Amino acid sequence: HVQLVESGGGLVQSGGSLRLSCAGSGTSSIWYAMEWYRQIPGKQRELVASLTRDGRTRYAESLKGRFIISGRVVQKTIYLQMNSLQSEDTAVYYCHARRILSDSDGYWGQGTQVTVSS
Repeated sequence: HVQLVESGGGLVQSGGSLRLSCAGSGTSSIWYAMEWYRQIPGKQRELVASLTRDGRTRYAESLKGRFIISGRVVQKTIYLQMNSLQSEDTAVYYCHARRILSDSDGYWGQGTQVTVSS
C-alpha cells in the first residue's frame, strides 16, 4: 500500500531553520504533485507549498521567501527547507501526494511536529 513518511521535524529556536523530508513508496504511478501542508493548533490544515512532476512550485503567499520546496516527484521524494522560523510556524507538517490535478483526496503522511520556541 502507498506510504508517505515525513522526517526532520523537531524543536528549534525562533530564527532557526529546519529541513523536512518526505519519501513515498508503494506504487509505481507517477503522481501529479507532492505537497506540504501544515496544521496549526486550532486552525484548519493549510497548503504550505507544492511541487509538480514537471518542477513547478507554488507557495502560500505568507511563506514565500522563507520556505523552499524541492525534490523530485518522479522519485516520490520532496523536501521543505524552512528558514527564519517563528513561533507561528509551530504546527504539524504533512506530506501529501496529489495523484492528478483534480485529486480531492490523494495520500497523506502521518505528519511531523515542528515546534518553534521564542
